[in-house]
Amino acid sequence: MVDRNAAAIADQLLALPSADRARLAQLLLASLEERDVDADALWDAEIERRATDMASGRVAGVAAADVFAEVESRLRR
Repeated sequence: MVDRNAAAIADQLLALPSADRARLAQLLLASLEERDVDADALWDAEIERRATDMASGRVAGVAAADVFAEVESRLRR
C-alpha cells in the first residue's frame, strides 16, 4: 500500500502537464537503472574505433537513402 505522502505527491505529479510528467518518468526510470561502467568504456572504445575507421577511409559510409531503400526492399520480401 502506498503511504499517504506518496499518494499526495502522486496526485500532484499527475496534475502536471504531460511533458513534465514524461520528463519525471524518464528521471525516475533512470534512477532505477544500474550503470555498467565497463559497458560505457567499451562503447566509448567502439565509437572511437569506428570514427577512426571512417576518418582514415578504411570504411565508407552509406547514404541514408540507400539504407532506407535496402530496408524497404527487405521488408517487402
